[in-house]
Amino acid sequence: MVNNNNSNLIKKNEIDEKSSSKAQSCPAKEDEMNFKELYEQSLNQFQYGDIATGKVVQIKEDRIMVDVGWKTEGFIPVDEIKDANGNINIAVGDEIDVFIDRRDSEGNLVLSKDKASKVKIWDEIKNACENDTVVEGVVVEKVKGGLSVDVGLIAFLPGSQVDIRPVKDLDKFIGQTMDFKVLKYDRKRNNVVLSRRSIVASEREAEKKDILKNIQEGNVVEGIIKNITDYGVFIDLGGIDGLLHVTDISWGRIVKPSEIFQKGDKIVTKVLSFDSEKERVSLGLKQLTENPWEKITEKYPLGAVVEGKVVNLTDYGVFVELESGVEGLVHISEMYWTREIKHPSKVLSVGEVIGVLILEVNPQNKRISLSMKQTTPNPWEKLKEKYPPGTLVKGTVRNVTNFGVFVGIEEKIDGLIHVSDISWKHRVNHPSEYFKKGQEVEAVVLNIDVQNEKFSLGIKQIEKNPWDELSQKYTPGSVVTGKITNFTDFGIFMEIEAGIEGLVHISEISQKRVKTSSELYSVGDTVSAVVKSIDPKSKKIRLSIKEMEAPAPVPASNQYINNAENVGSNLSQALADVKINNQQKIE
Repeated sequence: MVNNNNSNLIKKNEIDEKSSSKAQSCPAKEDEMNFKELYEQSLNQFQYGDIATGKVVQIKEDRIMVDVGWKTEGFIPVDEIKDANGNINIAVGDEIDVFIDRRDSEGNLVLSKDKASKVKIWDEIKNACENDTVVEGVVVEKVKGGLSVDVGLIAFLPGSQVDIRPVKDLDKFIGQTMDFKVLKYDRKRNNVVLSRRSIVASEREAEKKDILKNIQEGNVVEGIIKNITDYGVFIDLGGIDGLLHVTDISWGRIVKPSEIFQKGDKIVTKVLSFDSEKERVSLGLKQLTENPWEKITEKYPLGAVVEGKVVNLTDYGVFVELESGVEGLVHISEMYWTREIKHPSKVLSVGEVIGVLILEVNPQNKRISLSMKQTTPNPWEKLKEKYPPGTLVKGTVRNVTNFGVFVGIEEKIDGLIHVSDISWKHRVNHPSEYFKKGQEVEAVVLNIDVQNEKFSLGIKQIEKNPWDELSQKYTPGSVVTGKITNFTDFGIFMEIEAGIEGLVHISEISQKRVKTSSELYSVGDTVSAVVKSIDPKSKKIRLSIKEMEAPAPVPASNQYINNAENVGSNLSQALADVKINNQQKIE
């Protein structure tokens, strides 16, 4: 835009030359006439819409008087001059640019400082747009689709033009003073669109060249976290990105980098490797500190008791941080001697400081096994001393299962009465037939296994083993009488006294050939039999009914058949033993 001030100055010089020439050759009367003409002519030197430089000559309550040349004065409304606090920041004698606006109803020349500023700003905007130069502005506020920027007038900065990458948080730019380029403008509509994208791209390219030129393996660099993934963190080093892999974040265990870092954070790392052709940079954070695992066995000897902070709780145990980058695992089985827990989170919380004992250190795999319970005396050792085998104890049934009964002997310590240790005589199908929760029982201590933390009890051991007496009472060849209790495909079970049963194999039921036992007898029938053998250890009594019958004569022609039947009988008896053993194991 042409400088109106220079134009006015030229016009003023021309007037001065003409005036001085006439002043030298004309009498005084003529000089007065010419001066009047010149004054009137000076009033026509300015056109409305021009910008001129004037001098403040007077400050009144409602207006500021400004001399714009040749005693031509105009006024600016005082409200244009006052700042936000109502103060007037100009003084008489100051030179200011003004816009020749109009004449009021009284013929006074009205000037405007604001309009002069806007005209100059539009000139700057036009120049910046046409010559691809920058304008400076202050981000005022966030608006729909972008930001509002004050460059002397309010302009629009689209969100896509803020940076070379999408920006989620535009609020952080509010109040910042930055350079912009003008994409387009429309003076009639008072519309200006700005861009910062190309400026940032140029800056980044310059930074990138500088980084690529100076970056070397082993350098310590500062950057800004750009993105976070499960496998690592991408860091903007200034025009080039570096990857901080999850394995290079800490000497210890890292679950998720997002739990430690946030986008936009500044971070200092070490360059581990650099590929200039592919422009790839590998970074490390843990490499800025000494590897604590190199002297781990010296610092944490086996059996040492140390303190640590709970950093993670899992189904199988607790991870405890002993120092930065060093964690150990307390397995759930090593948490308490007697207390049973479903999940460690029920008794501990992240951040809690606990005492632990070093069980094992593996520097190669970076693993440390810890124990909470072994920092206190083992109650099972005291239990073994207190309750030697054979001790009679009393307790309350705490749980009944298909394999036995758990009885509370001491606080949080239960003893197990196995189903096989409930009765000498009776066949126990399920312990619930005899016991209920809360029931008080008396039992004998059978064994205490300190290592496996097992407390074995028995009820039948309170009495003597009746089978020891039965072996003397029922000697082979003696006759017994009892009731039939059960039929099987291999024989008959008969009860010879309360809880004591013997087996009559099918081959021992009768001298006659019998297909099934039920052909001759029914459950509840009373029969007599001969004791063939008794085994107290396996609790087996073998009986024979056919030996109670008179022996039938055997024809010579049937001798071979009888011998074959005897072989078959022995084989059948062996198979019956197997079936009985299997049945007892199941029971």
